[in-house]
Amino acid sequence: MIAFTGKPLISLAGVGKRYGSIIALRDVDMDVEAGKVTCVLGDNGAGKSTLIKIIAGLHRHDDGDLLVDGESTSFHSPREALDAGIATVYQDLAVVPLMPVWRNFFLGSELTRRIGPLKLLDVERMKEITRKELSDMGIDLRDVEQPIGTLSGGERQCVAIARAVYFGAKVLILDEPTAALGVKQAGVVLRYILQARDRGLGVVFITHNPHHAFPVGNRFLLLKRGRSIGYYEKDQIHLDELTAQMAGGAELQELAHELEQIGGHTEELRTIRTDAT
Repeated sequence: MIAFTGKPLISLAGVGKRYGSIIALRDVDMDVEAGKVTCVLGDNGAGKSTLIKIIAGLHRHDDGDLLVDGESTSFHSPREALDAGIATVYQDLAVVPLMPVWRNFFLGSELTRRIGPLKLLDVERMKEITRKELSDMGIDLRDVEQPIGTLSGGERQCVAIARAVYFGAKVLILDEPTAALGVKQAGVVLRYILQARDRGLGVVFITHNPHHAFPVGNRFLLLKRGRSIGYYEKDQIHLDELTAQMAGGAELQELAHELEQIGGHTEELRTIRTDAT
């Protein structure tokens, strides 16, 4: 369990990123606090991936400040971010499908034991820890010997979350974890996001789906074309308002008006106006 210090684990103030003449992110503010879920929403090209890469140490920001535990920081590598307690679970999980669950859980951080001059994998201990950590997260997986590729997409996401918690993450960044999942499996992942939150982690949930974000989120950052178009606490916005901002209600109304000038398509225009309001 992570201790609550009262200050944000991560704070972004006016953060921006440029790739040559392309402005990918501009003047973004965001706080990530222990025991809270911060949802970052936006369509493709909104700047979500750029934001992840800055926090995860893949890219350095060009403008503004990135504060980690109150200290101004600029990561030079993902390893530095990981050492600072920031773990990222990407949509395309880095797993070896034919390896057992326990091998994937400890992939790259295997436990060893010595027998005389020999250094061997401590297989039984890794299996025991994997079972315990998955159980503590509420994941009912009895056979950690089964290939991780036999698990559902939601279950693989949950194993990755449990792994990040075990290896000491203070901040957990989840990159579109529910994007390729059905309703039932998405619900499983959302439940484990709440488990991570309740264990004191600061969770950053990247998604384009407000219906997934709203039930678990404490705070919502909306991005569009690299800019923040809204930053709300949960008690400041309703799901329908969040959805309307995501859908671009004003733009849909403008589109309906332009089509009306062309003429016809009455039923389609009525549908567009309904979606916009």
